[in-house]
Amino acid sequence: MRVLVVEDSLVVRILLTHIIARDPRLELAGAVESGEEALAVLDTVRPDVISMDIRLPGIDGLETTRRIMADRPTPIVVIADAVEDSSLKISMNALRAGALSVVEKPVATTNDGYDAVAGQICTQLRIMAAVPVIRRRPIGAEWASRKFAGPSETPVPFEPVMAAPTVLAIAASTGGPPALAKVIGGLAADFPLPILLVQHMGAAFMEGFANWLDGVVPLPVHLARDGEMMRAGQVYVAPGDRHLELGCGGVLRVHDAPPVGGQRPAATVLFASVARQAGAQGIGVLLTGMGEDGATGLLDMRKAGAATVAEHESSAVVYGMPAAAVRLSAASRVLPLDQVAPHLLRLAQRRPA
Repeated sequence: MRVLVVEDSLVVRILLTHIIARDPRLELAGAVESGEEALAVLDTVRPDVISMDIRLPGIDGLETTRRIMADRPTPIVVIADAVEDSSLKISMNALRAGALSVVEKPVATTNDGYDAVAGQICTQLRIMAAVPVIRRRPIGAEWASRKFAGPSETPVPFEPVMAAPTVLAIAASTGGPPALAKVIGGLAADFPLPILLVQHMGAAFMEGFANWLDGVVPLPVHLARDGEMMRAGQVYVAPGDRHLELGCGGVLRVHDAPPVGGQRPAATVLFASVARQAGAQGIGVLLTGMGEDGATGLLDMRKAGAATVAEHESSAVVYGMPAAAVRLSAASRVLPLDQVAPHLLRLAQRRPA
């Protein structure tokens, strides 16, 4: 997999080229220090994947991402400083503009966490290089408002239920931030249900992700806290490297039990807890993502009588997690992204027969 490194810091650029050179499955296609240079060499070096810095001289990484996704779509992995709020905000917007994932910048080789960060970077580059990407027009934040080609929903009677829904659980992975901005952004400010959310992302970025999402949707968003009582109209995000579960009496549980299916937080853990505690009063939504996390948990919810939704292939950035749910018949509805929020609004207004 040919990698183009876009990084203005000479030290970090050298570290990234060293990291890439150590992995036999990656090949350095080029290393440039500005967005302008990256755009100029794209057609020449023809990378399979791009490592993108956010803070660049001239046009920044966000604008560079927008132009690449509009003119020559290529998988992009954002390499960001996890501790700077401004960088995190730009990184989240780059994901919304078409970048696939965000990972932490490497530090000096003497740092204790260097090998772990280096391994994560190589893994992300290898995986994302294989993800098909689409041209983004219109670009940037406007993309989140566009409509997707896909099957129109045919109104059918709701599944029989004994009570109105009391909680909404949503999960996503690769491609999740823009999809979540689209879905949760399409809900009313007075949405009557609490929303429990799992997004696969590096632990260092989760607080910044929650803060970013809070700024782009009408509902308040924050990281979930263990022992917190969920409230209507609030979005509770699973913290980095912690599972989120719904406990008895609407109390949230945040813990560090072992990963499930290689994931912590795991969507399956969240969905299974909602199936146990809410039964037919739950709603489960599984959006874009790589792998199969969430599929068996969503099946648990459907078996418990909950309404369940999987994103349709036509709009999913990566049709892995939703596809796994569809194979298990875990989703009572399979909908393109722009139909998910209207469907949730109808479900939330449902009343007992």
